Amino acid sequence: MRQRGIALVAGCVVLLAASCTAADSNPTPPPPPPMHPAPGAASAGDPYYPDDGNGGYDALDYHVDVGYDPASGRLDGDTTVTVKATQDLNRLSFDLRGLDVRSVEVEGKPATFAREKGVKLLVTPAEPLRSGGTFRVRVRYDGDPAKTPHGGGSENGWQRSKDGGAYMVGEPHSAAFWYPVNETPRDKATFSVTAHVPDGWTVLSNGREQGSNSAGGKTTTSWAEPNPVASYLTTIAIGKFTVDRMTLPDGTPIVNAYAPDSSGHGEPSIRLPEIIAFLASKFGPYPQSAAGGIFLNEDIHFSLETQGRPTYAKWAELLTVVHETAHQWFGDSVSLNSWSDICVNECIASYAQWLWAEAKDNQNLDDRYRAAVEIFGNSTEFWASKLVDMGAGHEFQGVYGKGILAIHALRRKIGEDAFTRVLRAWPAEHRHANASWADFEALVSRTSGQDLRAFFDDWFRGTKKPADENLYPGALKG
Repeated sequence: MRQRGIALVAGCVVLLAASCTAADSNPTPPPPPPMHPAPGAASAGDPYYPDDGNGGYDALDYHVDVGYDPASGRLDGDTTVTVKATQDLNRLSFDLRGLDVRSVEVEGKPATFAREKGVKLLVTPAEPLRSGGTFRVRVRYDGDPAKTPHGGGSENGWQRSKDGGAYMVGEPHSAAFWYPVNETPRDKATFSVTAHVPDGWTVLSNGREQGSNSAGGKTTTSWAEPNPVASYLTTIAIGKFTVDRMTLPDGTPIVNAYAPDSSGHGEPSIRLPEIIAFLASKFGPYPQSAAGGIFLNEDIHFSLETQGRPTYAKWAELLTVVHETAHQWFGDSVSLNSWSDICVNECIASYAQWLWAEAKDNQNLDDRYRAAVEIFGNSTEFWASKLVDMGAGHEFQGVYGKGILAIHALRRKIGEDAFTRVLRAWPAEHRHANASWADFEALVSRTSGQDLRAFFDDWFRGTKKPADENLYPGALKG
């Protein structure tokens, strides 16, 4: 019995030791650090538009669920924004213009909310949000978005279309007219739409079609854009569209939608695969999940590169399609960091029209350049437009004219090989991200191996006709 007792005791010792080892390998986690919650900033920090955007979080995804009645113009919205807190938050804000907010929930719990300046939606969650955590904010709202004031120009706001439907395009302000958003290009996120409209109406948006069904006199359609998108490049169009579908050779879907009496757009849209193939030969593989266009019968003064599916005014022609498609690399996949960086979008998309004319129409671009310089040589107004750091409200004044000449001069300054490598490297290095004009200058200088500070100062920051060595570099000297 004694030996047996010893064995039992030894066994207990072994079991206890094993228990201790198991306990030590799974220690109780330490309590989380204390929180220091504070309101997120009500601005993204772009000095050109200091009221735009918000801080304290990173928007990861938007799912916008809207019902729209073309007869009354009423929109009923139910948007869920998935955010990642970048600080401990006791309040966060979104941009939302005009519409009436009915309720807000954070992680399924009711949150209090208030409006500020007619633009901001301030949300106070029931409990503070810890930095690093991912949270869902659901906002229900309604109203007539066409009644929301807008600034004119390229801020088009929500508009009723000629066929009784509606469309949404605008730059820099667009998304906040129809859903709560962190309205800054710096905070790109994935995006999807589910829209409910009366039978007989068609809804177009970004990305790929997810399906459509009808029930109870309503048609529900869903679209999803899996690539991050800057908010001003999201869109919705509701109309009596004729829709054509095809694919690129790699299977990428193309969806073209034509408003009634917009048949003049047929030839440019049919050539879209050719346009994409040409631009891919210059810029690298097509970066978007889908392609196509929304061809309106509206006399707005601009078309817009809404991601994967640009929106075209009634006057848009082939070169407009080339321009907006070029933006799918320059502006959409690689988005600006601040609005002062707009030239890297617009100057190169505009120059893509020259590249097309050179390849397809055998135009001599050096001759075209010299002729333009001759025409504008003594125009102080033409040369006065800065292409970088141009100031709020002046972003689009020089980029479509002087900007084209500046890019051609740059091409001749650094040589064909370096220029070709720059056009391909920019979309590859910053794919689906943000980058600044300073980043672009650095890439060009690094690729060319040249000190280009004087050239960039003369052409892009200057307000006078460039000096002859920069006006006629390389082959342009002849």
